[in-house]
Amino acid sequence: MDITKTIVSLREAALLYGDYGTYHKQLSKKSLNCRKKLSIATKNRGKFQNKDTATAEQIAENHEYLRLQLLTAERTWATAMDMKATHSADTKGVVGKARSHIVSRLEKGAKIAETLAEALSQTAVSGASSTDVLEARAYTALLKGAAFFEKQGWEGCLKSYAVSRIIYTALATSVKGDIFKDLLSETIDPSIRYAAYQAKIPRTEPVPSIARKTFLRTGGDLVAQIREQYPNVLENATPDSKKDEAPTTLSWRGREVKIEDAAIAVAWASVSAAKATLTEKISSAAQLLPKDMAAAYDGILNASQEAVDATKQAIDELKGEGVPQSDPRMQRLQITRTAVNFEMISWRIGRNRVLIGTDDGAHLDFGDATRKKKSGDETDPDHGQDLAPGRQIAKLKEKVVLYDGTLQSIESIQELPGVANDQELSSRLEAIEEYFTALKCLALARSHSIAGSALNALALIKHALDEASSALPVLSAGSDADSGSSPRNIHVTKKDAQSLHALLSGELQHFRALVEIFNSDKKAGTQSSDGSKPLAAQLSNYPSSGVDLNNIVTYPPQLEPIPVKPLFLDVAWNYIEYPDKGAQAASKEADRVYERAGTAAETESKPQKRGWFGFGR
Repeated sequence: MDITKTIVSLREAALLYGDYGTYHKQLSKKSLNCRKKLSIATKNRGKFQNKDTATAEQIAENHEYLRLQLLTAERTWATAMDMKATHSADTKGVVGKARSHIVSRLEKGAKIAETLAEALSQTAVSGASSTDVLEARAYTALLKGAAFFEKQGWEGCLKSYAVSRIIYTALATSVKGDIFKDLLSETIDPSIRYAAYQAKIPRTEPVPSIARKTFLRTGGDLVAQIREQYPNVLENATPDSKKDEAPTTLSWRGREVKIEDAAIAVAWASVSAAKATLTEKISSAAQLLPKDMAAAYDGILNASQEAVDATKQAIDELKGEGVPQSDPRMQRLQITRTAVNFEMISWRIGRNRVLIGTDDGAHLDFGDATRKKKSGDETDPDHGQDLAPGRQIAKLKEKVVLYDGTLQSIESIQELPGVANDQELSSRLEAIEEYFTALKCLALARSHSIAGSALNALALIKHALDEASSALPVLSAGSDADSGSSPRNIHVTKKDAQSLHALLSGELQHFRALVEIFNSDKKAGTQSSDGSKPLAAQLSNYPSSGVDLNNIVTYPPQLEPIPVKPLFLDVAWNYIEYPDKGAQAASKEADRVYERAGTAAETESKPQKRGWFGFGR
């Protein structure tokens, strides 16, 4: 009948694009359609029909009666959550009539769910399985726990949520999917933790242990049923309740701190278990591809991430309670935070190193790392160097991306609280950063070499060797206990550092020879292009390869233009007359003659004045 799946799917589909008010409207429409299918809907202006609860016979006849009861109960929950969200912004919170109304809605929904569970428990009539009955009882306990939570009845809240958690934990062991796990992590566990805090239960006790003890105190036939069908759920050795195996202390850089939060202890125990699993998987497999080996890191990365989240949540809770940073509990949590973050980032770097390839990608290898070779195939002696240059550069680019991710992870470690004050750790982190920077420069140099720029490659190799030489003394001082069967992490061994330094020293000589050959070829090409010229025409060039005395001058001499002094050209300019300029000069001379003749005629025609005012002798 999939009761839990129906409820979870309805909530996810509605709350993904809306709020609880939208969810309430959708449930109203769905319940009306369901009543129409069952022919029990109240017609327009018709007589009101009492909405009786569904019986076992009706559920056996048509499962729509079961769906109708679920929709009705879920609608009361949506109403309560909508009211709670509306009044959450009030200064005094949800008090008075608003709280009582919310509680009444939740209690009504719990009563409907409880009636449905009683009807389903008549398995001979209803035809329900034991799983359906358990899901109905878990849903009833979930609504009851929400009602007690709003009434602030912490003991009843713990009992109800404990019943719901134990049932969902039991069902999660036999059903595939994450439906029950999502309910546990998002709704039930936080409510149990808060109710336990209000009930003065120590924080060091984990949620699974609290739920198990509370559930056993309830007694009844449900406990006997769970013991009979799922005996491991109520035992201490279950994977979800490893209280005895959970560590109580955590060591970090010579400091041992007490783990006061149970969630952190359980998560840290999971990290240790995942580490052992990873080590066993790598050591047992004869030959794993980088892709498969990197996939093996997913378990420990998830476990360490849970430890980080649990530590952050514990710190946030203490901050919410007003605990200052100087408090010893806060100081211990800060050390724990640094330790679990360092562990998570360390395994993330290890996964990148596995993806890069053997020896952290120092040796040139363009082979396909995602596909195994057939038994009859021989190892490629060229390591995939027959690929096109573009494909080779693309593979090197993938390595550079992984190197960048590793360098960013190292930088995030350096920003953790307390790392800067640890001189030994800081110097080692700087050496590891220089080690991966040298590897990145090596990959870039090989890309430039493939592209035909040997000079740029030589400069990058020189920088990589400087970085490796700077990191070698610090990394050589550490232990070299890492073996091929141990999983890789942030730890760089002495062997790794020395191997990279030796490789870069050889590559430096290699690229120096390439640059020298390139320069010699270029110089020889220049000389061959100028070899036809005689020695007299190359007086401005230094003859590095000797002088050819058989080609001093060109003989017999050829007619060639020679440079002359500009002064001769200036003097010659005065004696050059172009046809067009001569015609212009002649016309200008004719105009001047005509103007002089006209002026003389005008002078003769006018009488000459004599004396004052024309009078005179």
